[in-house]
Amino acid sequence: MTEEQKREVERIVNEKILEDLPVTRSELPKEEAEKLGAEHEFGAKYPDKVSVYSVGPSGASEADPRFSEAYSLEFCGGPHVTHTGELAEGGKHFKIQKEEAVAQGVRRIKAVLV
Repeated sequence: MTEEQKREVERIVNEKILEDLPVTRSELPKEEAEKLGAEHEFGAKYPDKVSVYSVGPSGASEADPRFSEAYSLEFCGGPHVTHTGELAEGGKHFKIQKEEAVAQGVRRIKAVLV
């Protein structure tokens, strides 16, 4: 990634944090989660029923997660927050520390809240 691309990722993530979007957990059959396009670790083994976390939209809830409007949809990653604004507590913001190749065509970003 170029420095400009890294800055743009940081800008987008910090924007979504400040939007204070709900983070919702739903249990779904693995096939349904895949059909929704939920991101997951390539090659990882998942059970037939998985937890899916969705970020946003504003007003989403466990009863009505509104997957089609979610900003992010991921197989269980255990976010440990109920809304993105929690990540900004104490004036913290998202900052990329490192970006590297992990496989051909696959990049990894290591980021922190500072």
